[in-house]
Amino acid sequence: MKRFDLGKAFTLIESGPVVLVTTHDGEKHNVMTISWTMVLDFTPRFAIATGEWNHSFAALRKTRECVIAIPTVDLLDTVVGIGTCSGADTDKFSKFGLTPVPAKHVRPPLIRECLANIECRVVDLIQKHPIVVLKAVAAYLDTGRTEKRTVHAVGDGTFIVDGDRIDRKKMMASKLPPGV
Repeated sequence: MKRFDLGKAFTLIESGPVVLVTTHDGEKHNVMTISWTMVLDFTPRFAIATGEWNHSFAALRKTRECVIAIPTVDLLDTVVGIGTCSGADTDKFSKFGLTPVPAKHVRPPLIRECLANIECRVVDLIQKHPIVVLKAVAAYLDTGRTEKRTVHAVGDGTFIVDGDRIDRKKMMASKLPPGV
């Protein structure tokens, strides 16, 4: 084994897929790119890493709701573009040609162009490690979409695209909680 730069160790543990998170501040919609996400247990709870440096964070903290929209590889340039400009001075929905779709349980919109959308409410803000814990209240999947591959940020400006799916459900069936 060769010694690896500890400051880049995070690039060795790829997170979940890069997502878009929509918010609404009471006046307008916004969308941000989040590359650090996680699933919490087998419940509909998720966590994202974001904080004061992100314009959408104020709306997220104030309204305590958002939508996690899951883009596919065909939207990668849009996802990167969204992550490199600020909602403080940019209407990202307009600039990137995204279609906001009214959500049923929260004010922030779904994104029509994404593979899936999850309406969420904030259940905890962990200030020490800028983590927002979310509880899903509704989820939607575009089953007619041809492109289903998501992208994962490595953390150094490169991305990994989902590949083949390998089924081991029968092997794990006795190990999974009911309903999974």
